[in-house]
Amino acid sequence: MTFDKKKVVYQIYPKSYKDTTGNGIGDLRGIIEKLPYLAELGIDIIWLNPFYPSPQKDNGYDISDYKAVNPLFGTMADFEEMVVTAKTYGIDFMLDMVFNHCSTEHEWFQKALAGDTYYQDFFILRDQPTDWISKFGGSAWSLFGDTGKYYLHLFDESQADLNWRNPHVREELFKVVNFWRDKGVKGFRFDVINLIGKDEKLVNCPIDDGKPAYTDKPIVHDYLRMMNEASFGQDDDFMTVGEMSSTTIENCILYSAEDRHELSMTFNFHHLKVDYQDGQKWTITDFDFEKLKNLFHNWGEAMSESMGWNALFWNNHDQPRALNRFVDVKNFRQEGATMLAASIHLSRGTPYIYMGEEIGMLDPDYASMSDYVDVESLNAYQIMLDQDKSPAEALEIIKTKSRDNARTPMQWNANNHAGFTTGRPWLKPGQSYKEINVESEKLGHIFPFYQKLIRLRKELPLISEGTYRAAYKDSDSVYAFERSYQKQKLLVINNFYAKEVSLDLPNCYQGGQVLISNYDKVKLADKIVLKPYQTLAILSEDK
Repeated sequence: MTFDKKKVVYQIYPKSYKDTTGNGIGDLRGIIEKLPYLAELGIDIIWLNPFYPSPQKDNGYDISDYKAVNPLFGTMADFEEMVVTAKTYGIDFMLDMVFNHCSTEHEWFQKALAGDTYYQDFFILRDQPTDWISKFGGSAWSLFGDTGKYYLHLFDESQADLNWRNPHVREELFKVVNFWRDKGVKGFRFDVINLIGKDEKLVNCPIDDGKPAYTDKPIVHDYLRMMNEASFGQDDDFMTVGEMSSTTIENCILYSAEDRHELSMTFNFHHLKVDYQDGQKWTITDFDFEKLKNLFHNWGEAMSESMGWNALFWNNHDQPRALNRFVDVKNFRQEGATMLAASIHLSRGTPYIYMGEEIGMLDPDYASMSDYVDVESLNAYQIMLDQDKSPAEALEIIKTKSRDNARTPMQWNANNHAGFTTGRPWLKPGQSYKEINVESEKLGHIFPFYQKLIRLRKELPLISEGTYRAAYKDSDSVYAFERSYQKQKLLVINNFYAKEVSLDLPNCYQGGQVLISNYDKVKLADKIVLKPYQTLAILSEDK
């Protein structure tokens, strides 16, 4: 099984993409309506966040039925029509699979609670809890009904961890994968999949809240190979990506190396913590460019040398907009957006575009806490007040770090509610929608730049297949790398700051071809000057 490295993925948060019913919530028919737009952009695969039945304690990542569509988003007939229609545009779907845990409302858990011992073994039950801490705070164990036992939940107490050591659990989950494969799905994104391999004997682990006791255990690789063999590994050109929590380069090489038959690629999040003060999310500090650059270089080179494969991204449904984090958006929104895009689309790995990124959408800049709905943000605000921060200080931090920043409705036009809904949107659109929207941006700079990057990946094997090597490693403002394939080389230079920077250009690139730049009139010489947030890719061919 191989996958096409020329393909580009577009992530849709269904709740916020397009509402066709007027109830203020995006739906599957809204996605069908916008397929021509996505075909125009040029993407190949749509990754959908969970749309399954769920009590929504964790935005749909608490699934109560893996083989159904939440009526909030439409029907199974809508889903099937969406898949068939998308194929006419050359677009496939990648679904989110949450297999580390399920909702406590799932029938498996309910049967277990009712005393069914077969289903009790679907979960991780113990007489005594360990000292592990949930990723949402508090103990990772809760009482299992009135049995006197405890069940493990590494996330919310409504998300019970599944016992992958039980072959019946694996069999049921592999059936879920095959159910959606039979409906024409061509990809899966597996949520926190590196946490499924808990030890048989669970013991206290005071280090790092217990993470070493359940993260990246060797048995995870065995489970992934089993799933590959039983399901998607039977298909040609199937794409899988694992979301890896607190992972390592060494493990991601193993997860994604083609000859190991586990996954196509892996997500890691280290680069999106470079603006955390002392590792803490709810803080405001400038991003650490040195750290960011070195993370990209270390992962890029190691994965290249060992034939691993990265999923490349700046944005997703859990992150504030990268533009606000890394760019002076007041003065250089367009330049910054295109530079960030080129820095991953020309790199080694599969690029992911999060909805709205291709038009340079920004954080919403809400005026008050009453505009936020994300439970994590509301809890964090209260905690900050309890820690004696003023309401204004706490709001400023929420504005910078809230997950709602990414979840605001897609900005289609300058009409009411950004053209997302005729009703009242579940989350207020960002303040920028009158200026920043699909209608206007298609005539601007950012959207056409994304189109060109996607085309280049399809046209040049150098971009989709080439090796990765760090360049200008000592620069304190430029992130650059060199790609090599057969007789071609590509130098990609990205200025991460609003100030000009001068660089010496190697001989072989002085007579090269400017493949793409976000500024006009680029002249190649022994010395070049990069403008604020300039990206420049130079192609060189051996004669």
